[in-house]
Amino acid sequence: MGIIDFKATKCKHCYKCIRNCEVKAVMIKNELAEIMPDQCILCGKCMQVCPQSAKTLISDLDLVKGYISRGERTIISLAPSYMGLLKYDSIGQINGALRKLGFTDVRETAEGAALVTAEYTRLLKEGKMDTIITTCCPGVNDLVEIYYPQLIPYLAPVVSPMIAHGKLLKTEMGYDTKVVFLGPCIAKKKEAEDARHAGYIDAVLSFVDIKRWLLEEGISIESCEDIPFTNQNPRVNRLYPVANGIISSVLATEKEGDHYRKLYVHGIRNCMDLCDSITEGTMEGCFIEMNVCSGGCINGPLVEDEKISRFKVKLDMEETIEKEPVPWEEINPIMDQLSFQKHFMNRAPEEVMPTEAQIKEIFKMTGKRKPEDELNCGACGYSTCREKAIAVFQKKAELNMCIPFMNEKAESLSNLVLETSPNIVLIVDKDMKILEFSGVGEKYFGKSRQEALTMYLYEFIDPSDFQWVYKTHQKIHGKKVSYGEYGFSTMQNIVYVEKEDMVLATFIDITREEELAKQEYEKKLETIDLAQKVIHKQMMVAQEIAGLLGETTAETKTTLTKLCRSLLDEGSESEVR
Repeated sequence: MGIIDFKATKCKHCYKCIRNCEVKAVMIKNELAEIMPDQCILCGKCMQVCPQSAKTLISDLDLVKGYISRGERTIISLAPSYMGLLKYDSIGQINGALRKLGFTDVRETAEGAALVTAEYTRLLKEGKMDTIITTCCPGVNDLVEIYYPQLIPYLAPVVSPMIAHGKLLKTEMGYDTKVVFLGPCIAKKKEAEDARHAGYIDAVLSFVDIKRWLLEEGISIESCEDIPFTNQNPRVNRLYPVANGIISSVLATEKEGDHYRKLYVHGIRNCMDLCDSITEGTMEGCFIEMNVCSGGCINGPLVEDEKISRFKVKLDMEETIEKEPVPWEEINPIMDQLSFQKHFMNRAPEEVMPTEAQIKEIFKMTGKRKPEDELNCGACGYSTCREKAIAVFQKKAELNMCIPFMNEKAESLSNLVLETSPNIVLIVDKDMKILEFSGVGEKYFGKSRQEALTMYLYEFIDPSDFQWVYKTHQKIHGKKVSYGEYGFSTMQNIVYVEKEDMVLATFIDITREEELAKQEYEKKLETIDLAQKVIHKQMMVAQEIAGLLGETTAETKTTLTKLCRSLLDEGSESEVR
């Protein structure tokens, strides 16, 4: 099942998604961006930065509406980030609003977070793991399993609060109950479908989905009844969505201290840097809270309200949420009954790396023959030309993604046309400033390209036609213009280029054709002159034998006169052509 929908018709080859994807899980195929599902950690960054909205999230909203319309028992597992991302006067109003939509019950995911906290506390108490990385964030789990499989032994073998809560609710309510997770995370959709714990979460909705649904039904949370949640008070575990929230929950729950140093890291780049440090062996004996979203879940990819400040949300939640742990007597019975363990696996893709010779061959294809040709500009989305070459070899990228190379190639082709075309090419702006002037123009106007590019068109020819084309945006096609002062004639095509707001013209040299036409016309004039002499001679003869010829003479004169006119008319038509 797809999670992020990609609309190819909207992709404009800007490569912004690649530039912003830290793990480079976007490939370019046939000049269009495609997400590689086996390498994507679903951070949602590509959706957020795409200027054309070519990538959108596939929603489960219709699926959930179907559950409710069919009368199936459907329960919401409400992520604790609701406290900062939804507007309400009292917490119970959210329960009241969601029940109005038809949900059987609304339970806080923080209830599952309390169970996860208990598992973390147990791991800290046992002290068997050298370093422990929290596994509440599915994006972090994917990051390690796909890109840092050597760190899998450091992942806490514990499910996320969402899965723990789903398992708890299914056990309590029956496995025919539909459990819908509501939160700000995209990666939760993939986690819900994971075969390792499939069946505990039936659908995932975002706060964007629920706000749209409430709007459709005309329901305002602030005006809804305050209905208390039926779950036990999760207390400090409501802090999970803010940075340092997991550590705060663990410290509040621990009865005894441990030897682990506590550290929280958020943001993909920071998470990757930390993974590199752990790999290098510089981080030992740590309990690390890790989240791919900068600031934690309260800044998830599906938080679209720009007015929401994650800093204010963090402060507000830390001030209002009680720091007391959930009593052990409420947790132990559940822990004895259910297991919340998880097994992580190596999902790193097997990719063939190019040899040095193959990389150099790819470099040659993009005009990089010397080290200084490797600009490492990053315009293609890859940090270095070498990374891009490797991606090309692995068929994740294409040669024409190199912007400097394509620009140079386009300029070369443009210059080739200007240098080799037998026709004069002129480009001017609205002020008639010459922007381009083909080399052949020097032969006709006596101006080199370098000279012409410093001049205005009216400095050597009449710009009237160019000005008319610019003003009207209409074209002139096949107009004959002679330049007596320069000694040649042209056939001109002049057009307005809207995208560049300029006028482009091509002058075809027709001097030779005009000379031949003139010579042909002169020959016809000689023929006409000869015919007129014949007519005159005929008339002289006709006068002598007028009595004998009668009307025949008049007919002869008329016929010959028509012949002369016909020859003249034909010459005039040739001149027009």
